[in-house]
Amino acid sequence: MGLDDVVRSHGTIRLPSDALVVLVGPSGSGKSWWARRQFEPAQVVSSDRLRALVGEGAHDQRAGGDAFALLDDIVDRRLRRGLLTVVDSLALDDDRRHNYRQTAGRHGRPCYAIAFDADPATCRARNRDRERPVPAKVLAAQLRSWSRVRDLLGGEGFDRVASPSDVVVVPPALLAAPDEAGRRHRDVGLRFGLHISTFQWPGRPEQTAERLASIARAAEDVGFAGLWVMDHMIQVPQVGREWEDILDSYSTLAYLAAVTRRVRLGTLVTAVTFRNVMHLAKIIATLDVLSGGRAVCGLGAAWFAREHEAYGWPLPPPVERFALLEDALQLLPLCWGPGAPVFDGGVLGRRETICYPRPIQERVPILVGGGGERRTLRLVARYADACNLMGEPGTVRHKVGVLHAHCRDVERDPGAVEITHLSPVLVGRDRGEVDALVDRLRGRATRAATARRLTAGTVDDHVDRFRRLADAGVRTAMVSLADLEDAAAVERFAPVIAAFGPTSTTRA
Repeated sequence: MGLDDVVRSHGTIRLPSDALVVLVGPSGSGKSWWARRQFEPAQVVSSDRLRALVGEGAHDQRAGGDAFALLDDIVDRRLRRGLLTVVDSLALDDDRRHNYRQTAGRHGRPCYAIAFDADPATCRARNRDRERPVPAKVLAAQLRSWSRVRDLLGGEGFDRVASPSDVVVVPPALLAAPDEAGRRHRDVGLRFGLHISTFQWPGRPEQTAERLASIARAAEDVGFAGLWVMDHMIQVPQVGREWEDILDSYSTLAYLAAVTRRVRLGTLVTAVTFRNVMHLAKIIATLDVLSGGRAVCGLGAAWFAREHEAYGWPLPPPVERFALLEDALQLLPLCWGPGAPVFDGGVLGRRETICYPRPIQERVPILVGGGGERRTLRLVARYADACNLMGEPGTVRHKVGVLHAHCRDVERDPGAVEITHLSPVLVGRDRGEVDALVDRLRGRATRAATARRLTAGTVDDHVDRFRRLADAGVRTAMVSLADLEDAAAVERFAPVIAAFGPTSTTRA
């Protein structure tokens, strides 16, 4: 990699929001000027400003040692928290650049170098215009160092070396530049599901039903293949506060069945500890009948202790919950199948599997949530029709590999198990709209932190990300739209679905 190997997309440098960015170049090359225009002040760590903080001014060279010790500590602490950090210093010292790369690597963060290759005459002219010019001999030494360093940067192990340009900061999940923006991805065969995780909407509770119906109909119209709700009694801390509205899952699905005609309906996922399993079989069979055969049974081992305590349900140790989950995975299909065979489970014991009416579907699909490699994916391979994973393409690809190995162990075709994926999403038509949406939702957090948490990006960003997830094995991408409070959020996502063509609208 050489100095001319720049990272650009439509004339910009795309930076992940957890990166360390090292500005490299002599005095007068434009580093500070560029950094002020591209980053928030808190993201830039300047050696000059730190000299002023620990010494008698920005030019107090005697304070240099303390300033750089403080700089190193700040960089280390910011990278530990995953914060975008820009080092504004000369960075002409080989050992210092090496230390920056080592620090970034220790925290699992990418490290970028921005090379400022201004010609010597420009640097000297800018230096002369300063209130406190760098001594001519010092600048001459810097320029000599730069002529050597510029040829080293490409081979030093930075994740990217770029020339200064306009910057777009994106969540790490959206870092890859959009691939042939605008082209359709019909060959991927990806479907989409809308995950509704909060009901903290304007006008609640009087307008909740009307808003939910409007969102559901819009989702069906734009091509979502399924509607999914959480099965929680108290809002989970990953989404909101415990006093915020969250509707009962199966009552909500019954309502959605009445206001839609095509989309699949399910929980992501039902806590196996909440209901008698035979009763759950009855509930899902009823949903399937009333929806015209559109029910999906999402099932999981449960985890949220707060709601179990509040509602008086026991939350057994994980080994017992997984044993109960395994019983449920075997019992439910018997309840929905012919006759009423006797089931003898390890936890549930001996049960008569009587459940009428039968579902319309010959087999109600069972989806298991979670990516645990030793227990959850083993159960998926043995009993389930689908699993739901989280994470980025590399993580998903690894989990799919583990699942397929479990399938081979039980002599099951890995292709018989559908891979689904859940992630938060915030989408805007262009970068300006993305920033405006993030600013509306961010509260006290920074724009970069909020964008990372919500996976905020443009339509092109998300089309590329979902293509990469599909390449990793995902067949249904479930999205939790961060700004979902009316049909407008659904419509903003519609171009992403459209990019994958008619296959995205077929039923799972």
